[in-house]
Amino acid sequence: MFIENLKETLNLGEKFSQKLNSQSIVLLQGPIGAGKTSFVQGIAKGLSISEDITSPTFSLSHHYSSGEIPLIHLDLYRLENVSSAREVFFSEEEEAIQRQAILVIEWPELIEPVIDNFWKIEISYAENHGRHYEIRDPKNLLTFS
Repeated sequence: MFIENLKETLNLGEKFSQKLNSQSIVLLQGPIGAGKTSFVQGIAKGLSISEDITSPTFSLSHHYSSGEIPLIHLDLYRLENVSSAREVFFSEEEEAIQRQAILVIEWPELIEPVIDNFWKIEISYAENHGRHYEIRDPKNLLTFS
């Protein structure tokens, strides 16, 4: 699926949020600046979350509780080894289970092998401008392209 601008990214995230339920896990992959956090902002809008959604690159995670379903936004970019990434993931996964929250993870490459059931979204730069999105459901079927 081709997305031309920020508005379309937000709209896609908002529309996608309707496919999620409590304890859904979403893995977001893509290069720096591809729009991962903007996509999460769209998800949050779809969940009626009123807090400002910002990148958790330095804090590792942000928790949002004001919406229909709580949202935990995790960013593993700064973690360089598997054991640190898994420790943070398992802690946040436990929190998501307790709070019946959706868990969205940016830069999930180090922990993907230990997760069984997740949505996977791959974002890449399009040739001239915009972004290309590939969205796979938990059964690994291509849902959007």
